Amino acid sequence: MNYSQEEWEARVNLAACYRLMPLFGMSDLIYNHITARIPGTDDEILINPYGYMYEEITASSLIKINIKGDVLHNPHGEELGINQAGYVIHSAVHAARHDVSCVIHTHSRAGMAVSAMECGLLPITQTSMRFKDVAYHDYESVAIEMDEQARLVADLGTQDAMILRNHGLLVASASIAEAFNAIYWLEMACRVQVDALASGTKLIMPSEAVINRTHHLYQPTVRRPFGLMEWPAMLRYLDRRTPGYKD
Repeated sequence: MNYSQEEWEARVNLAACYRLMPLFGMSDLIYNHITARIPGTDDEILINPYGYMYEEITASSLIKINIKGDVLHNPHGEELGINQAGYVIHSAVHAARHDVSCVIHTHSRAGMAVSAMECGLLPITQTSMRFKDVAYHDYESVAIEMDEQARLVADLGTQDAMILRNHGLLVASASIAEAFNAIYWLEMACRVQVDALASGTKLIMPSEAVINRTHHLYQPTVRRPFGLMEWPAMLRYLDRRTPGYKD
């Protein structure tokens, strides 16, 4: 199939994002999803074929669907389709947030651990202060019911990160590069919190003023949109380890 240059670039970057996730311990067998809006469209998104591990994803293997769930192009025919839970969560965000080009959802060990903590994500490190205003969505069982979409979107609001209680993590960003950066740092914040709490020692909590200032400095309009500068380095890192994602 012939793709536009814009779609092919989105496919390559999305495949790269998939390949990076297991290298940093953020994949879950064949489960979870990363979706990207095709540039120039309002309702066309790319998603992984349900049955592939992240390390198997290539640019040409991604499935194109619309927000309504119609399959527009599936290179796998009837052999592989998409996961309904992935469609419910991701399409809800893409439909409601036109500023979002990429959505990443994970079931990482640390992310699930923090999602089950009543205290939520604590601003105990510089990294976690970036997510001071992280959103929360209560668990409603496996996300296959369409009526959950409205509640999920309402809970996310205008934030770029959300903890799905008793479930995992979600980020919604303006680009694939920014989304990977956001989920990486959110994951690191969760890992640090699990380690710190497991130590049993008393934690130092920075002042509210310091937390607010640090959070402010991570906003994309203050210094830079984090992820864009880093992305070429991430692609070079990937090319040294698993170059087949561009196929």
